[in-house]
This record gives sequence, structure tokens and C-alpha cells, in this order.
Amino acid sequence: MSTSNRADLINKTQKVLTKHYKAYKPPTDRSLLDHLLYACCLENSPPDAADEAFAKLQEMFFDWNEVRVTTVVELSQVMSSIHDPVEAAQRIKKSLQGVFEEHYTFEIDFLKKQNLGKSVKDLEKLNALSPYVLNYFTQHGLGGHSIPLNAGALHAMYVVGAINEKEWKQKRIPGLERAIPKTKGAEIASLFHQLGVHFNKSPFAPTIRNLLIEIAPDAKERLPKKASRKAKPTKKATKKATKKAAAPKAAEKKAAEKKAAEKKAAEKKAAEKKATAKKATTKKAAPKKAAAKKSATPQKAAKKKVASKKNTAKTPAKKAATKKSAGKSKPAKKSATKKLSKKKPR
Repeated sequence: MSTSNRADLINKTQKVLTKHYKAYKPPTDRSLLDHLLYACCLENSPPDAADEAFAKLQEMFFDWNEVRVTTVVELSQVMSSIHDPVEAAQRIKKSLQGVFEEHYTFEIDFLKKQNLGKSVKDLEKLNALSPYVLNYFTQHGLGGHSIPLNAGALHAMYVVGAINEKEWKQKRIPGLERAIPKTKGAEIASLFHQLGVHFNKSPFAPTIRNLLIEIAPDAKERLPKKASRKAKPTKKATKKATKKAAAPKAAEKKAAEKKAAEKKAAEKKAAEKKATAKKATTKKAAPKKAAAKKSATPQKAAKKKVASKKNTAKTPAKKAATKKSAGKSKPAKKSATKKLSKKKPR
């Protein structure tokens, strides 16, 4: 899109927004850190909800360091009045952690004394601030000319045709600050903010759609579309669907049963083959054992005969030995009475 057409669309958007919204002015007597943290609360929420959440943070915590070390869950419970308490709590913790790691203090008012460009670069180095928070801080804290745009405002400008899809993803509108004078920067930023909050909250509301079509009649093509509702199926359709769904399952079951039966049959055949092979081997081994037994019997008989002959040869020798031993036996001892008789009398 050419710069002239984009500037015309931005100016037309500004005129239409003044009919539907009222500009608001945030307080300017805050410190730089307060501007930074308030922007974290305000990004996707209306100003009154952001004021309430920011006031609760200041009341319920001792200082900003205590907020830094508090969990996201606890912070989101305190900031329940805004539209995105969890995301806002994450933004606050990241911002405080980035400032503390860079400066080791939460007093950053010295950034006002520096050059605007240098201060902005120092904040960009933190890699903890969202584009909306950085632009809001530059506008209200440092007094620079930048228009903070939240996610809803960027989406609305894409629907209108002021930016293409690539620029929408990059979260920027080229030439926005040139098309809007610095004196009206805060006013127009508040109008864009309200548009973004309402569009983000209810993108299908007819009031938002009519407003965007009033800015650009061809916005109908780029408006977000609702997901089409599927018609409820009738009973017959459900029965057919169930039958169709059940048919492949039944076929799968039958195929599985066939495979199981085939496996069992194959296993039985293999077992039968093994059994027959064992029987054949046992039958072949039986005659060999019988032949071995037959060949072994005559040898045993011969051994028995030799042993019997030896025994018969030994028996007469034994008898003779017994006779000789009987003949050589010593005479019996004489009785004691006979010995006394032989002795002479005294």
C-alpha cells in the first residue's frame, strides 16, 4: 500500500473513532517505573480495570521487588479485574526482572536526563518489554512521539486494510507517527486502544463490524469468520455411520482370527512332523541295540565259563590244603591232674 493511501485510511479511522469513543488522559505525575508497570496492566484492558489492578499491586505488596519475586499465579489473582491477568503478570515480572538485571535498582528516572534515542535503545536491550509497553513508556514517560497499539488494534487495522499480513505479524504500522501529529498523539492512542480492547474482546459483535465497515467498505473480506456449525446427524445417518465404522473393525477381527488359526495349524503340523521324526529315529535305533546285545551275549557266556573253570580248579587245591592243615594240628594239652601224678612225692 502506498503511503498516501495508508495516511488517508489512518485519518479516516481517527474520524470514525472519535464518533464512537471518548479519549482519556492517564495521569502524568508517575515515575518512569510506574509508567512501565501501568502499561503492562493496560495493554489489553480498559483503563478503569487497569487502574484498579495497578492500585492493588501497590497496596498488597511492600515494594516492587516483592512483586518481582512473587509467582504469576498470585499476581494474576490480585489483578483479576483486567482481561488478561496471567499475561499481564508475566509482562510485569519480565519487565521488573529486566530492569533489575540491567540497572540493579528500580529507580530509572535518570533515563529522562539522557537523549531520547539512547534511552529507548537501552530499554530495547532488555528484551523484556512488549512493543505496546515500550511505545507507551516512550510516549508518556519520556515524552516521545510513538503510538502504542495493542493486539486488537493491530488486527483491526489489518481488517481495515491499513497494513498487510506481514506488517501485522511484525506488530507495526509504517508511517503511523507521520500521519498523526505529536500534539494529538496521546488522544488518538487512547482511541486506538479502546478499539483494540473491544475488538479483542468480541470480534464478532455487530457494532465492531459495522464500525470497521464504516472505515473501509471492503473490510468484509477480511473480517474474522465464525467456525461453521455442523448439522446434527439424524438417527439413520448415525446408524449408517456406526455400521460403516463397525464394518472395517469386524473385517480386521476376522482377518486376525484367520491368521491365528493358520498359526495354530502350522504349529500343529510342525509338532506332528517332529513327533514322526522322533519315532522314525527310535525305530532305526532299536535293531542296532538288539544286534549289539546279541553280539555281547556270547562274549559274556565265554567269560562265565572261564570263571567257572577257575573256580573248579581252585576247589581240590583248597581241600588238600585243609587236609594238610588238619594233619599238622598240634596235640591237645595234658590235663593238670596227670602232671601232678608224675611228680615225685616229697
